[in-house]
Amino acid sequence: MADNESSDSSTNATVTPPSSNPPEMKSWADVADEEAAAENQDEASSADIKLDSLVIDESKPGALGLTNPDDSTIESVTSGDTPYTSAKRFEDLNLSPELLKGLYVEMKFEQPSKIQAISLPMILTPPYKNLIAQAHNGSGKTTCFVLGMLSRVDPKVPEPQALCICPTRELAIQNMEVLLKMGKFTGITSELALPPDKANYMPIQKRPPITAQVIIGTPGTFSKWLQHKKLGLSKMKILVFDEADHMLAMSGFRDESIRIMKAITKSSSNCQVLLFSATFDDAVKAFTSKIVGEIFLKEYNQMFVKKEELSLESVKQYKVHCPDEHSKIMVIKDQILELGEKVGQTIIFVKSRNTASMLHQALVKLGYEVTTIQGALNIEDRDKIIKEFKEGLTQVLISTDVLARGFDQSQVNLVINFDLPVQYGNFSEPDYEVYLHRVGRAGRFGRKGAVFNLLCLDKDDMIMGKIEKYFNSQITEVDPWNSRAEFEGALRGAGLL
Repeated sequence: MADNESSDSSTNATVTPPSSNPPEMKSWADVADEEAAAENQDEASSADIKLDSLVIDESKPGALGLTNPDDSTIESVTSGDTPYTSAKRFEDLNLSPELLKGLYVEMKFEQPSKIQAISLPMILTPPYKNLIAQAHNGSGKTTCFVLGMLSRVDPKVPEPQALCICPTRELAIQNMEVLLKMGKFTGITSELALPPDKANYMPIQKRPPITAQVIIGTPGTFSKWLQHKKLGLSKMKILVFDEADHMLAMSGFRDESIRIMKAITKSSSNCQVLLFSATFDDAVKAFTSKIVGEIFLKEYNQMFVKKEELSLESVKQYKVHCPDEHSKIMVIKDQILELGEKVGQTIIFVKSRNTASMLHQALVKLGYEVTTIQGALNIEDRDKIIKEFKEGLTQVLISTDVLARGFDQSQVNLVINFDLPVQYGNFSEPDYEVYLHRVGRAGRFGRKGAVFNLLCLDKDDMIMGKIEKYFNSQITEVDPWNSRAEFEGALRGAGLL
């Protein structure tokens, strides 16, 4: 998500400001919302917003938690003759006692998941080769790159040594929460590079240089810091792109991502780059391999799962043919939400902020308490909505694709596609990667989940058919659309009732 920056200030684990001139977005990931968000931030100021105000209260239901899921077959392609052995225990990785304590005491892990067992030796074994890694949503990817960053940082050197670049504010904050837990006993300092709220204005020219050792944020803010020479790169050891396919896609943040890569290689030629995502289409995969080889000029490892294995087995997908748009709302009200109250939280995905507003008003008028998030909201409201949802204070969240990628909430068992995801500018073509990411919001970390795709036009049938063909999967129909018994059967089939 583009961020719009006008000011800055620096403290440990603080939210820092946005970057001006956000890149033009060419996807449905909140394109209209981002334009509105940029307008809202034109006079944005930098605040030393403590991350404490955003951290989840884990004593409440629905608090952020990470578990150890199983994963499908992972294919790795290593370069050169560096030997790698799958890690059966975290002790096999030569981690510091402080990091092991964070993993066992704070994260409550018992052993590496399959993706962690395969990727962590490739990340942590000298000569620290670059890695392009793909695996399922909810398989433990965040742990891989966060542990990679923490393990490479020297706590005695008060300079930036690790960067993690994310497409959205919510994902950056979420990754920082994991880093603060995992690195609690290390003494490593960290800072968020994000759009600020409007309090405590300080021009970026007046802020001191960044001294935090790990920085997580969005690309516009990093670009602004580099432009104003506030972010030194000479000690940089590791660069992470989360949701790397979006960061390097033409429709995402390709130009800014490449500029940041090139700036780092000029200052620190040995910096290791890690590119993680649940999806890499063929074009982005080819470009990613090309750009990593050309910019970083060294060997890199790869780790992928086959396309037909990407659809999560723990999440049952359904399609529902509705007579019209109003019937979609009735299905949500009369069937899914009333039954869904028994099984956990629900995210309803829509394609635009206008649809989000319409659906929000309709459900509130029908007596439901729902919250809605989209890019046009101000930063304080976005943070509040996410915090309440993660703490389990709200049960139903309407969202544009701002939350389609990487959003972790273990209590989300239901996802509703009110609108099927389509490619920006080509409404007849599905956005397969966004569909997969939406599905991945339910059933996190191997838990059970269900996805209901609401269809009412011939175009919807065509798009759904293309999705089924692409993933080589026949999606079960719930018929008729107004049968309580059929929806109960669907949830029972998903293991939720």
